[in-house]
Parts: sequence; C-alpha cells; structure tokens
Amino acid sequence: MLKYGALDRLFQALADPNRRAMVEQLSRGPASVSELARPLEISLAAAVQHLEVLEASGLVRSRKVGRVRTCELEPAALQPVEQWIGERRKSWERRLDRLGEFLAQGAGEGDPAPPARRKAPRRKS
Repeated sequence: MLKYGALDRLFQALADPNRRAMVEQLSRGPASVSELARPLEISLAAAVQHLEVLEASGLVRSRKVGRVRTCELEPAALQPVEQWIGERRKSWERRLDRLGEFLAQGAGEGDPAPPARRKAPRRKS
C-alpha cells in the first residue's frame, strides 16, 4: 500500500518545471547548486529553495564540501511514483481488455442487420 503523503510530496516536487529540469540534469550525474541554477537563469537562492523541496521529497540529496554544495539524484525515490502509475496502467489495461472481449463477442455474432427503413409517406401536391 502506498503512503499518499510521500507520493504527494513527490508529485509536488515534480510539479514545478525548474525542479523537473534540475532532476533531468541530475539524472546525468551530480552537479553543484550553481551548475543547476545556470541553465535555468535563476538566482542561487531560488535554486536552493527548489533543491530544498527536492530534498524534502527524497528525490535529491546533497553534501557540502568547503563552499560547494553538490547534489545527486536518488533514483529509488521515484519508485512510489512508478508503482502508483503502474497500478493505474494495470487498471486501464484490464478495462480495455474487457472492452475488447465484449466487442469481439459482438463481432463474432455477425454484423447486425441495418434497421429497416420505412418509406416516407408521399406528399400530395
């Protein structure tokens, strides 16, 4: 069973395009805060705020060596999102399979005859 508080934090963290860009960049390897902020054209303070949200969700961890804070992605943190999406996918696949079976049963019986057309009464001129 999923804990929705953790799932909510993950979706909230991924809801912002700047944070998604940071996650994308970190998926290629560790990066400093300034390296993460530069392509986004945001201040270091704004980058730190975004990283705090990502760290609180468990997606990112950071360590400080001297004056440089280096961030790394925690790919295992995405597992609850993958599980939740997988459950939704399975549910829809089952529904679509049942619909396919239903439609196949109807097609196996032959196409129903088109409804009979009634002739329209002639108008007297």
